[in-house]
Amino acid sequence: MLLTAFRVSFLLIFCPAYSVTEQYVQKLTYEDSYQDVTLRKTSEFSFASYYQTNMVLQREPHSSVIWGYGTIGAIVNISVNIQDVYTTKVMKGFDGHGIWSVKIKPQPAGTKTEIQGVQDDRGKLQWILIRNILFGDVFVCSGQSNMQFTMSMVFNSSQELNETVNYPDIRVFTVAEKYSAAPLYDIPLIQQPWSIPSPKTIGGQDWTYFSAVCWLYGKYLFDKLKVPIGLVASTWGGTAIEVWSTPSVLEKCHEPPSPNGDIEKLKTQSDYSQLYNAMIHPLLNMTIKAVIWYQGETNTIYRTGYYQCMFPNMIRSWRKEWYLGTQMSTDPDFPFGFVQIGGKIDEGPNYPVIRWHQTADYGYVPNPEMENTFMAVAMDLPDPKSPYASVHTRDKQDVAARLVAGALSVIYHHTAIYDGPFPEKITETSAHKIVIGYPKYHQLAVTDQGNFQICCQGHNCSVNDTDLDKKWHTAVIVDHSSHGITLDASVCNQLFLLVDKIRYAWAKSPCAFKKCSVYNTLGYPAAPFFLGVEKDFVQ
Repeated sequence: MLLTAFRVSFLLIFCPAYSVTEQYVQKLTYEDSYQDVTLRKTSEFSFASYYQTNMVLQREPHSSVIWGYGTIGAIVNISVNIQDVYTTKVMKGFDGHGIWSVKIKPQPAGTKTEIQGVQDDRGKLQWILIRNILFGDVFVCSGQSNMQFTMSMVFNSSQELNETVNYPDIRVFTVAEKYSAAPLYDIPLIQQPWSIPSPKTIGGQDWTYFSAVCWLYGKYLFDKLKVPIGLVASTWGGTAIEVWSTPSVLEKCHEPPSPNGDIEKLKTQSDYSQLYNAMIHPLLNMTIKAVIWYQGETNTIYRTGYYQCMFPNMIRSWRKEWYLGTQMSTDPDFPFGFVQIGGKIDEGPNYPVIRWHQTADYGYVPNPEMENTFMAVAMDLPDPKSPYASVHTRDKQDVAARLVAGALSVIYHHTAIYDGPFPEKITETSAHKIVIGYPKYHQLAVTDQGNFQICCQGHNCSVNDTDLDKKWHTAVIVDHSSHGITLDASVCNQLFLLVDKIRYAWAKSPCAFKKCSVYNTLGYPAAPFFLGVEKDFVQ
């Protein structure tokens, strides 16, 4: 092995005339086509589809896994930083392909390298090379249309795109839309290969590349950390959570095996799990730092009641599969950030229900069902005049900034407050007032926008009640302090009843832009909630 390693290093360093093939030397033009990886002969010596020039690999303390294709039985040597050489053998893998894989030692942030490979098939040598590789933090950004929504479509897009050239240490990659009835092991279709930011590579045609939330998240995070960032966008608009979930999750949540007549609502496939199979499963061998998720709108009209189970269990399954797929290099409980869906002006009565289910019915994260997660509230960022439909706000800057605030706390353990206030205790007084107590570390910023509603005892109050249901009554704010809010609950007293439930911001689009009733003084909005009311007196 040592002799082989020395021979590889000698040839690569001192014999540049030898035939070294740069992986994916044929460059895509950003106007024309996808890179159809299925056209590659996987019997040839090569890296897997998403190991390319200009990519980012996960930095220390994690180890990155690198894999590819070769001739079964051949010896493969992979060199990183020239002096680090890893030797392995090509084994028979999925679908009979010859597969090789190495797990490299952890690399410091900012390390720049080439990765070279040599296959020795009984004396016949083949070389491959990818260049300009950085080590940093790798994030997968997934979900439906609000994650797919591209930088060319956001507010102030021209200036945003002009600034992209200032971020050469961020690299982007976009998976093309593809579905499969069975799990795939490599990306079948690449929409955008690993690219260095520029107005051209970030400002592609609408709905193609690059994801605005993903890019802005990476940009703002880089501004804070000054660490290379790799962004992998794998999205498909109009999709339900079922198509991104494994069969085991569907079984656990007692989902029927197929939507059958409801295909039109899913739009993308004829059975569940098909986007997981084609657009997530192939990435499971790539070591990552975290996932960013923006999805839920489709589930306001499709199997809404299952979301409370589906979402936390989808997170658990992705974590388990990534941990195993990267040979225990990706954290088994890697951070998972998501956007709580925004508002819209047309149909969509279950928007507040999905927001609630996005938190596993806790109203906040992290919680016992969703550990190591963070959430960006978006319900107060409506864009009723959006030319892309009101569900697609063009203000992705605030969405991304809120995600980054959560990431800095949950992933990087910064101590700053990163989310809005959530009640610690809610009580009804003998004077028929509702007193809501908030944590002392939040300084409240309160304006009454009619976002609080109460439901009296005996009225079968439910999370599924619409915002217009007459059993719910607006509760006016009569007083507030830095840590508490007092509401008028006399409407139930007039009916000789006590208050049973209280809900906040329970509407498709509960307020004008950044004008909901409760924020903290840092500008983070309170999330919607549906909670019971205690009594501070003997009934």
